[in-house]
Amino acid sequence: MAMTDVAAAGEHRGAWPFDIRPLSGLMAAEILDLDLAQPVGDAMRDSILAALNRYKVLAFRNQTLTAAAQAAFTRRFGELEPHVNRDFRSEGIPEVHPVNNLDENKRPSRGIKNIGNYAWHTDKSYMARPSLATLLYAVQLPPAGGDTEFADLQAAYDALPEERKRSLEPLRVVHSWERSRQKSGSKLATEDEKRDAPPVVHPLVRTHPATGRKGIYIGNHTSHVEGWPVEKGEALLADLLDFATQERFVYRHQWRSGDMVMWDNRCLVHRAIANFEMAKHARVLNRTVVRGDVPV
Repeated sequence: MAMTDVAAAGEHRGAWPFDIRPLSGLMAAEILDLDLAQPVGDAMRDSILAALNRYKVLAFRNQTLTAAAQAAFTRRFGELEPHVNRDFRSEGIPEVHPVNNLDENKRPSRGIKNIGNYAWHTDKSYMARPSLATLLYAVQLPPAGGDTEFADLQAAYDALPEERKRSLEPLRVVHSWERSRQKSGSKLATEDEKRDAPPVVHPLVRTHPATGRKGIYIGNHTSHVEGWPVEKGEALLADLLDFATQERFVYRHQWRSGDMVMWDNRCLVHRAIANFEMAKHARVLNRTVVRGDVPV
């Protein structure tokens, strides 16, 4: 979103049923006066979705949420989806995925359980119906750092030359959980995971179902371009990801205690940043994911 669009949104805050304030000139806004532990009616849900469509990243401040309350809020937007990796499912509510840097003894550790979180990706693009949105709640944060970056794939697409856009339009891309694990250097996919998430094909240029805007649909979960030699397709996807994650397309979220951050996976890639003393400080967040639609 351009600076003028964000400014216009700020001038019309009275149209929203909550106090919403832009966080950058590109995207992202904070919502200050909602208690997500309380039931959310249809009208409020629809307003939140409208804000998500406009700002792409929403930070609900000052929340106090149990895993059950987070799951209940997330269900207002659609079907919850557990992580394909069974190691990342919580015992009580499997759809709530704990994201942390804790070892087996619950102590902070430099070891990263899911290295893929630190690579640019859009959640669950390796599924036939990738996620609509991810919601991440800050349970415990380091004194500083532990940020999350978001890159706007629609702004990147808009910045491409028209001839390049036309060349990308007909292309389709294979997304693969198995290949993603290999690329990130993570623990390799198990046979159960391969059965649960076989490779799928999505358009390289995705049209947002709510706004009609086009964006490049890429990230670490991509494997190659359908019908192309693998190396040629990988090179194209790597080049596009480098372009789309330039600083001018990126918003960095600096977490605050009590933040619940919701973002639109249909038009963004994101990654965690290991910019804190991981062996000294815990970073604990709870993650829920809303299943979305088939990309077009």
